[in-house]
Amino acid sequence: MNFSISNLIFSPTPLTFWLGIISLCMVAILCGIAIRRATRPLRTGGLETLRFLCTLIVVLMLWQPEWREITEPDTKPEVAILYDASRSSTTADAILPSEISPTQDVVTRAEWMEQVLSSELFTPLKSNENNRVFEQAFSSPPEDADPNVQALAGTDIYGAIDTLLEEHNNLRAVVLLTDGDWNTGQAPVAAAQKMRSRNIPLFAVPVGSDKRLPDLDITNVTAPTYGIVGENVQIPFTIISSLDRDVRTLIRLRDVKSGTERSKNITIPAGQEYHDSILWRLNTEGSSTLELNIPVANGEMVSKNNQRKFTISGRKESLRVLVIESTPRWEYRFIRNALYRDPGVHVDCLLLHPKLGPGDGPGYIQQFPEKLEELQKYDVIFLGDVGISSSGKDGITMEQAELLKGLVENQASGIVFIPGSKGNQFSLEDSPLGELIPVLLDENRKEGYSDISTSKLNLTSEGKGSLLTMLGNAEDENETIWKSLPGFYWHAPVVKAKGGTDVLAVHANRSNEFGRIPMLVTRTAGNGKVLFLAHDSAWRWRRGVEDLYHYRFWGQVARWMSYQRNMAAGERIRLYFTPDRPQPGDSVTLNANAFDQYGAPLKKGEVLIDITAPDGTSRRISLDRAEGTWGNFSGRFKVAQPGAWKIQASIDGDTTHGVKTTLLAQGNEIEKTGMPAKSDVLEEMARVAKGRLMDGDKLSSLVKEIHALPEPTPQESRTPLWSHWLTATILITLLGLFWVGRKLNGTF
Repeated sequence: MNFSISNLIFSPTPLTFWLGIISLCMVAILCGIAIRRATRPLRTGGLETLRFLCTLIVVLMLWQPEWREITEPDTKPEVAILYDASRSSTTADAILPSEISPTQDVVTRAEWMEQVLSSELFTPLKSNENNRVFEQAFSSPPEDADPNVQALAGTDIYGAIDTLLEEHNNLRAVVLLTDGDWNTGQAPVAAAQKMRSRNIPLFAVPVGSDKRLPDLDITNVTAPTYGIVGENVQIPFTIISSLDRDVRTLIRLRDVKSGTERSKNITIPAGQEYHDSILWRLNTEGSSTLELNIPVANGEMVSKNNQRKFTISGRKESLRVLVIESTPRWEYRFIRNALYRDPGVHVDCLLLHPKLGPGDGPGYIQQFPEKLEELQKYDVIFLGDVGISSSGKDGITMEQAELLKGLVENQASGIVFIPGSKGNQFSLEDSPLGELIPVLLDENRKEGYSDISTSKLNLTSEGKGSLLTMLGNAEDENETIWKSLPGFYWHAPVVKAKGGTDVLAVHANRSNEFGRIPMLVTRTAGNGKVLFLAHDSAWRWRRGVEDLYHYRFWGQVARWMSYQRNMAAGERIRLYFTPDRPQPGDSVTLNANAFDQYGAPLKKGEVLIDITAPDGTSRRISLDRAEGTWGNFSGRFKVAQPGAWKIQASIDGDTTHGVKTTLLAQGNEIEKTGMPAKSDVLEEMARVAKGRLMDGDKLSSLVKEIHALPEPTPQESRTPLWSHWLTATILITLLGLFWVGRKLNGTF
């Protein structure tokens, strides 16, 4: 049962209503008796009035009172026409209605909406004096913003409708012209639910085709942030095809400034996502802008996404390499020569001959670096047929193995395992280095396997796409080069690769129950990298070509392993980050190795990072010290916008010996042209808002349906007093006054 007193509405149940009436009568009687018997009738009368008032409030709250306010519209009923102005509206797949174009020409979605709105289809609606019709665009990209910022502009259908409902309280209907493709904000159906609660119907008109246009789209280019001058870098890319046929084409990578170009033949499968990479040789120091592009294919209707630009920096670097070996076998000699002749590599050798003692001569050291400040300078460690030795004279000690493990995991260095026929590396499995070895070895065949005839390596699918195995100047010639390389006679007794590793090459002839024998295996360990080569005959690759392939392979190994470590290196700080090509919204992990003035890992002090965003705003974060004694610090920050983020690392704010670097965030376009219209989204919105999904050829019936809509009802708002905080405050105040009054009146 309901009844009202002016704007106050009560909704009691029969039980609560009569219970309240009876309670009020009983309290009124008791109040009267108390006043009659009182020696101080005035004071007692005031107290009993408070008692009755408190009881009245409690009873009224049981009847669930609500305060109702009705707002009568002071303007004409409004009909809003919302139209999509986002980048996706430039897609040319919309067919004009027959009333506008008898030939039904195909135009862009933006042109379709422009011609429809300017036509006579909505004239009867606009000329009706009983309604006020207005048009409003939404999700327009910023005009004067940076192109990277424009690329992040998306479509927010929910935000457009929500803003409309807030600004207009007399809406009769909403007409929505869009392709239904939303990529920012809440789900559009939530806005439709708000319209339903206000009894405002939504008439959605899908614009564009529900099938994607024939297109080739370079969606992603994940280039490294820097490369070594004179060396190849690998540029991975992704292409999405919506064509109904395979496309054989040519992808080109071009230096925008110099015009230098490299190309590659590719075949893009029909209707699939295609992943590949292209090699680029950096010839100059400094930053270069490169452009990756593919020609427009026959039948392709969107051409502007066939190219993508990015930047990469060229550097000249001097890497520090330590080679540890037991006997001067051929592989050791040629690796030492290859690295020694590389102008970008400084190599130290530690030859622990079991009979003759440490090797001596130019480039040799006499003992293992015992101090952290001596060991941490090495970017890559080559560990040959060396095992664990208690004395350290013919091998490394357990303590030294622990140091090498820490160098890899904490200092982002790399380690290369090259076993030999003596089987010394089996003793490493029970040392801290055993966790780094990426393969399982057969304990029963420590001497390995020897064959009378040579065997070769077969590249796996991962190996064919790896920069480590890229021995040619172009990808198409690389597989031929590997097939022509001289083979090997001996290999280590590998059983299988461990989990979490990448097998780049396998034995061409030998296999076991786990498949082909892994021969070239890599993995990550902490911040560093590990490589395992299961034979010691890479030096034979020099036959007929001298140092061409042998030197290139080991040079690429050294640079690949030290890539992260040398992202930004200063006198006392080494800074590296992942990912090195973040997109807006990604969290970037910063890792730093800090050292004191003597080159030892920093034990006291903090590493501070000053970050300057592309828009000029800056902030400072402090990296957290990691456990251990390697001077490791780490922290995270979020990339909120595309562009160049300037990063400066310092120790306790002293930038004298700090390091500076730039992190480039290149955001992919949120708005994609050529994507199909999502009429299912609009259909659900229209159903929830009690409207209709209208076809473009039936806009005249849309006008008639809007004319037939009832007038908007006045807005009514109700405030529940029974659960309002002010009601509880008044009741508690009155009860408090009643209690104090009783004390003052002498009633206990």
